Amino acid sequence: MTTLSRRQFLASAAAAPLALHPCFSRAAGRVITLIVPYPPGGSLDAMARVVAQGLGDLRGQSVVVENKPGFSGNIGAQYVVKGPADGSMLLMTALTTYAINASLMTKTMGYDLMKDLKHVAIVGDLPNVLIAPSSLPVQNLTEFVQYAKTKPGQLSYATTGVGSLEHIAGEMLCRAAGIEMLAVPYKGSTPGVQDLFGGLIQAMFVNTSTAINNLKTGRIRVLGIAGPATVAALPGVQTFSAQGVRMMNDVVSIFGIAAPAGTPQPVVDALNQDINKVLAAPEVHNRFSSLGVDVVTQPSEFAQDRVRREIAIWDKVIKTTGITLD
Repeated sequence: MTTLSRRQFLASAAAAPLALHPCFSRAAGRVITLIVPYPPGGSLDAMARVVAQGLGDLRGQSVVVENKPGFSGNIGAQYVVKGPADGSMLLMTALTTYAINASLMTKTMGYDLMKDLKHVAIVGDLPNVLIAPSSLPVQNLTEFVQYAKTKPGQLSYATTGVGSLEHIAGEMLCRAAGIEMLAVPYKGSTPGVQDLFGGLIQAMFVNTSTAINNLKTGRIRVLGIAGPATVAALPGVQTFSAQGVRMMNDVVSIFGIAAPAGTPQPVVDALNQDINKVLAAPEVHNRFSSLGVDVVTQPSEFAQDRVRREIAIWDKVIKTTGITLD
């Protein structure tokens, strides 16, 4: 996962006090545990802490964030699917990664993304962008493609491992643009970005939050947005399609919240309504938007359908590109 300033999130994103949901008026004081399946300090962790703070304020009860990283986010998910199905155990989900895992790992994930989890809400969409070191003689994706074609196989791009979103995005770009690049795996995005700073790596897909934070250094350039639309926080940066590169699928990191499959639907619906209230609070909505997060406030049925569609989309992409973990 990519690094995001948790302090910046927490300092400005506390939701205004809201009325306690009547469905939970008897549950004041009960602790809700929100599991983050990645280490502290990443974008998913930071978003989870904002939601937890707002949800706790709204309900008048403690919402505790607990990090359980490992196995591409699957350790945390495995923990939640075995947890109490009463609304007291939730999972902050990196749904795009989980959808990719569902295709690449199949049964080795240790759970079924649709059967063992009930998806409560989609928190937000975070488009990914292609970045390059400022020292590279290109200003945008069009120029990067032209440059890469003069150096077939000589450019490299950073990934967070074989089968990661960055790896798949890079493969899609090479196919769509007719270029050759070498995928270089790193243990996380931070070392990849550091090598990109130094010019050892010529490109990398990162989410908009990471791009915005690193633009301040003056050491990177954002070449294009691999999502469906431009991002207000990145003025002047065009989408891939606007620059003539049409990949098999948009590269968007989708974040959500899920509960164990046996959680009663009224509990799920009440959680969904309260989470959406937190996300709609101006402080939260504006802060997320400033970092390129497209906040989503839809019912739980939307979340279930969105996850189902993501699994199908990425399964098709992976089969077409031929990427495997072997």
